[in-house]
Amino acid sequence: MRKATITRKTAETDITVDINLDGTGVYDNQTGVGFFDHMLDQLSRHALIDMTVRAKGDLHIDDHHTVEDTGIALGQALSAALGDKRGIRRYGACLLPMDDALVRAALDLSARPFLIWNVEMPTAKIGTFDTELVREFFQAFSTHGGITLHVDALHGINSHHIAEAAFKAVARALREAVESDPRKADAIPSTKGAL
Repeated sequence: MRKATITRKTAETDITVDINLDGTGVYDNQTGVGFFDHMLDQLSRHALIDMTVRAKGDLHIDDHHTVEDTGIALGQALSAALGDKRGIRRYGACLLPMDDALVRAALDLSARPFLIWNVEMPTAKIGTFDTELVREFFQAFSTHGGITLHVDALHGINSHHIAEAAFKAVARALREAVESDPRKADAIPSTKGAL
């Protein structure tokens, strides 16, 4: 089973992430940051990855450490659950519309982390959530998950819609990339023989 549990404790946060890549999108995410929980729920549901996140962070300062460190732990859990990546499709992409927003995500589970982020948020906040933290999450997730990740917002006038479309687009691309390739179920998806 492609499952992993990661616990990360620092002076700023205490986080546990539990994932099952072969799930059905069941989620139970509690970080103390309401909008972020909503985004993690979308990531789980649309990637069909079962996900439980428990995070306690220094929210009296702001949400930054909690969001970033959750991205780190989730990336580490993804990498651990994938193991040697034998039999996966490796690549995934999605063009996702959500009302006024249209976001494109493309990714490669290459073990070569890189983030291209072409997403402009019209507002600095979504409720009390800092919109710049959406990028911070994906930077941490891609770095610690070993993901080459490109995210482009092609349209959008509402920050909530843009952020949610980004999470959903990445989720759908991730779903495709982690799925088993029935034509090469026993092979590493690289001519190098390793990822």
